[in-house]
Amino acid sequence: MNIHNIISEVEKVDPEIYDRLSPRRKVIQQFAKLSGKLALSAVPLALGSLFSKAYGRGTTGTILEVLQYALTLEYLEAEFYTKAVQSGIVPAGAPTGAFTTIRDHENAHVAFLKTAITASGGTPIAKPTFDFSAGNGSNNGPFKDVFTNYTLLLAVAQTFEDTGVRAYKGRAVELMANNDVLTAALQIHSVEARHAAHIRYMRRNLLSNTTIKPWITGKDTGGIGAAVQASYNGEDLTTQATINIVNINGKSISADAASEAFDEPLTDTAVLAIVDPFIV
Repeated sequence: MNIHNIISEVEKVDPEIYDRLSPRRKVIQQFAKLSGKLALSAVPLALGSLFSKAYGRGTTGTILEVLQYALTLEYLEAEFYTKAVQSGIVPAGAPTGAFTTIRDHENAHVAFLKTAITASGGTPIAKPTFDFSAGNGSNNGPFKDVFTNYTLLLAVAQTFEDTGVRAYKGRAVELMANNDVLTAALQIHSVEARHAAHIRYMRRNLLSNTTIKPWITGKDTGGIGAAVQASYNGEDLTTQATINIVNINGKSISADAASEAFDEPLTDTAVLAIVDPFIV
């Protein structure tokens, strides 16, 4: 077993891993020492411990738990876009086309996750009742006009998509025991990232605001404000693989540019706190 090759392959999948670990050289040195003490069969356990540390959580979450968690988020997005298309406030043409496509993607994600849960021996959780005003069932929360105000609709859509990207990244490590499920989850993650970029581009055009980019800058909400700040906290990290990217190698790289280079994962606890106001 070539530890150098393993570490290199991990870097290809997640170049940010060393920000959550010791420097690369130290990791390899640690495994070199272990190789003389561990039987080959024990190395995967050591690797599992390494990855748990890298992603900031234990391995208590089962694949079924993660799939149910993802299903809750996809239920939320699928119903949101379904209602958005039905609202009649999305302009005809490209905007309606975009919302319809995203709606269909989210419904496909729901269908896949339900199938995956059933195939794994579980029963898909029932779809919750949602309050898209973020009023915990009062329908009078800060986003109460979401389906009558197109500008607000785009803002909420952006927040859901940005949160979804970080949510999938935060729990991907728990799916490593099943390559098929992990691959599918990462594919959904990439689709959510494309959704997020497109919605941000739509907001940029609507508001004629060039400060809104297809990606997150620092922990900026893109002008939405404090009501959604929790979805963006932690995105201002500028250190990756223990290296501060700002002005790296004498290059003129700002903190904003450094933070834009990577999405940071969100823990399940943080994500559930974010979506709780939307669930009755």
